[in-house]
Amino acid sequence: MAGERVIFHVDMDAFFASVEIRERPELRGKPVLVGGTGPRGVVAAASYEARRFGCRSAQPTAIARRRCPQAVILPPRHGLYSATSREIFAIFDRFSPLVEGLSIDEAFLDLSGAERLLGGPLEAAGALRRAVFAETRLTCSIGVATSKLVAKIASALHKPDQVTIVPAGEERAFLAPLPIGRLWGVGPKAQERLHARGIQTIGDLQGAGEATLRRWLGDHGAHLHRLALALDEREVLPDRPAKSISHEDTYEVDIAGEAAIHRELLRQATRVADRLVAAGLRGRRVQLKIRDHTFRTETRQLTLGEATAQARELFAAARKLLKSVEIEGRSFRLTGVGVGELEGAAGEQLSLLEAPKGAALQEVMSAVRKRYGHQALFPADAGAEERPGATASVHHRPRGES
Repeated sequence: MAGERVIFHVDMDAFFASVEIRERPELRGKPVLVGGTGPRGVVAAASYEARRFGCRSAQPTAIARRRCPQAVILPPRHGLYSATSREIFAIFDRFSPLVEGLSIDEAFLDLSGAERLLGGPLEAAGALRRAVFAETRLTCSIGVATSKLVAKIASALHKPDQVTIVPAGEERAFLAPLPIGRLWGVGPKAQERLHARGIQTIGDLQGAGEATLRRWLGDHGAHLHRLALALDEREVLPDRPAKSISHEDTYEVDIAGEAAIHRELLRQATRVADRLVAAGLRGRRVQLKIRDHTFRTETRQLTLGEATAQARELFAAARKLLKSVEIEGRSFRLTGVGVGELEGAAGEQLSLLEAPKGAALQEVMSAVRKRYGHQALFPADAGAEERPGATASVHHRPRGES
């Protein structure tokens, strides 16, 4: 892979369960589940022994218990997992200055040009795995490729405690025999529709062509065609101190359908716009976050031509991002809108005389809501009530967490 990008995707193996087994060695070799046990309890992690019985993460705990009655079920200890995550990411930092945390237990590392220091990809991956195990007594699996997309798929193929390398130029051949469900964004409904048309593998997607997939699935089909061709130029973006402002909701009753999701996104975009105005900030990068009833979480983001604090522009961007998400046949328990790449600082807002018309209007509406409450001048289509589970943040993104 000399001269090519070298991207690692490092994924800890059954992280929460493995940490619990490390802390309680008597559990080694037993099926272990970490998760809630209430009416909506969900498995957060399943040991590989439990997976042999059909248990998996994001599965209702009641189903996992029926499949494996002898499983040891433990409540999550997030403080312990976060502390362990910090140790792991400190190891990542020794191997590359370019580390992008995806969650508490996985990250991308860019090791391009590190051959002289670390050796080839196989040697570097071996050294990283040995360092993680020596310092944490935990195992990880690593995918190595020229893109984030392929590296992430590769890391999951031969778990646990393995390295999978996809050489430059072999990305499409590597993807071709894999089932279409391996691609990000191919949910059950899209699989059903594609299977009905004879599309079983990523290679079938490659051969179908963009025009055909767009006709079948709209913009989402065009997005899947690019992924099937391993077209992914995204860089590894190290965790930066830049702030982001976001608003997301977890719903007591799942929502479904484009109209319902649009209503929530409009409400969330309006909340974010109010906070941007209050902080004297504008943002250029808009992110959509959405989680379905199976706990599958997807994120999409785009960069605007100009930074904005206007709710209508944030909502338009969120709607555009939603087009690349399969929503048919799925219900959703969480949605969120976030804004990053912020500009300006408190006290730097344009005056109403200097501001463009839309920006001035946004400042007026935000100021009215701040004084008289969120129901004042709130978009009628969005509803005016805060929802149970709503969270808002203006934050520095912690390394290793999302």
